[in-house]
Parts: sequence; structure tokens; C-alpha cells
Amino acid sequence: MRITKFTHSCLRVEGAGVLVVDPGAFSERAALDGADAVLITHEHFDHLDPDALGEAIGKQPGLRLFAHADVLEQHPRFADVATAVEPGGTFEAAGYQVRVYGGQHAVIHPDIPRIANVGYLIDDGSTNLYHPGDSFTVPEDTTVDTLFAPLNAPWMKLSESIDFIRAVKPGRAYALHDYLLTETGAKVSDGHLERLGGTKYAHVAPGTSIA
Repeated sequence: MRITKFTHSCLRVEGAGVLVVDPGAFSERAALDGADAVLITHEHFDHLDPDALGEAIGKQPGLRLFAHADVLEQHPRFADVATAVEPGGTFEAAGYQVRVYGGQHAVIHPDIPRIANVGYLIDDGSTNLYHPGDSFTVPEDTTVDTLFAPLNAPWMKLSESIDFIRAVKPGRAYALHDYLLTETGAKVSDGHLERLGGTKYAHVAPGTSIA
């Protein structure tokens, strides 16, 4: 499994096939080149860019889209390639086994209604990775090899990210959801995660591939 981190919350997984998670408005459209399947955690623009996705489907008609039903209802033009998923479910996408976790987006503010959000555990048979979307849902029924942990967002505190990594106990962790943080701010947050997360942690630049 080869994982490439794109800007913000977008991951591209290559091996059995090409699987892309959360290609949003902040991420590079190149992440979708040749994709066999796309997983969307929730509806926010920084995780789903409908124009970029539509362009990718036009180039690769066999591309499949997986997302919560609430997301798919907002984008009926993708109905022919879309499959609805829900927490607790499992499915195959681009040659990977995927398990769905979560259910709701983290609280931004009590006055803002919560929306659907799902996390994905992606497994190629020898290793796995977990992308939680905008949540700190812990996949308690499995061992996570590679965790992508949110680093900065309007809905979180750094202490929550530290506790999330500690709760998941992955073999290694990488930063996710990092576009809104300055380079200086990222160094401060990274230092805390390196010291307190309890596992090997790294914050990699967009375009970096991880074996």
C-alpha cells in the first residue's frame, strides 16, 4: 500500500487499485488522476469538490463513489456511479476492503446542526490505514497500522487530537486536516503530538508518499 498525502484531508492510496479519500477544494485535482474509487467522509467543501469529482468521472467512467446517503442526496448527478455507506458497514473499493465508522461530524458549535460524517478503515490484506474525516471516532474493534489524525480545525482542540492518537494506539500517525494552520503554528502543534501522542508521528508535505 502506497499512500500519498495531498493538501489538507486528501489521501491517495495505490496498490490493489487507486483509491482516493476526500478530494476537496483545497486538495490538488491530480490526486484523482486514474482513480478507481473515491471515498467521501462528509459534505463539506474541503472534503468534496463536486467539479473536480465530475471531471474525474468524465475521464474515468468506471470510477466508483462511496459516501453517506446524506452526501449523495445532495449530488444526484453522481447517482450512476455512487453507493451509499453507513457506520458498521463493509464494502470493497478498488481492490481494498473498507470498513465504515462514526456517524456524525464533530461539534463545531451547539448552534450549528451536526451533519453525517463517516471514517474509513482501508485494508489491503497486509496493512491498513484509518481516515476519520471530521471526527475523533475510534475504531475500537481493530488494530490500526497507520492513522491520519486531524491537526487543526474550527471543531477541535489539539488535546483532542493527542487523546485520539492515544486511544487508537496506531503503529504510526500522520497529520491530517492541516491547511488552515500556518507553518509556524504547525510546528508548535506537531511538537506536542510528537511528545505526547504515544507513537511515531510525522507531519508530511503535500505530495509526500508513504510506504
